[in-house]
Amino acid sequence: MKEYDIYVPLTYNDGRPVEPEKLAGLKDLLLAIFGGVTFFPQENEGYWRVGDVVFRDRIVIFRVLTAEVSLARTFLRGLKEQLKVDLDQKDVLIVEKEARTL
Repeated sequence: MKEYDIYVPLTYNDGRPVEPEKLAGLKDLLLAIFGGVTFFPQENEGYWRVGDVVFRDRIVIFRVLTAEVSLARTFLRGLKEQLKVDLDQKDVLIVEKEARTL
């Protein structure tokens, strides 16, 4: 089984806030595709460096679990590209991890 964390920015690159409806739509989409989703609504901060410049993003995280790894990877690669367009981002971080349930 795999666990996928989708790090979703709360602002567009120009600083405007992402509309709450977009986050709700993403939650509904993930629920429909994976049959379950965990949404971590508490705001987190991500930092990265390009040259001498440090960038900061305010993010929330969506988590899904699935045993259908091939289908998940295909779907999430497409979702990543769509989120980059919809949220006006250069990239969107999606992390894949091994997971076991007890």
